[in-house]
Amino acid sequence: MTNKDLSELTDQELLDEAKKLKSFSITNALFIGFLVGIIFYSVVKNSWGLVTLIPLYLIYKMVSDPKNKRAKALNELLKQRNLK
Repeated sequence: MTNKDLSELTDQELLDEAKKLKSFSITNALFIGFLVGIIFYSVVKNSWGLVTLIPLYLIYKMVSDPKNKRAKALNELLKQRNLK
């Protein structure tokens, strides 16, 4: 779905979509926290290498995920319709 599709959804469908994105965001945050823990452990043990670089790359990919942009558009639409 694109942003245009979001504007065509009913109020209930928007609220359902917001619930899905919220659970996705929580899962994403937990995984990012786990990866930050791996990076911290790697730095403490003085080992820079793949153990540090792979989690950094994965964090970058998760932060720049298109679903994050979709969540921002969804939140703006919910505010416009006074649903949140």
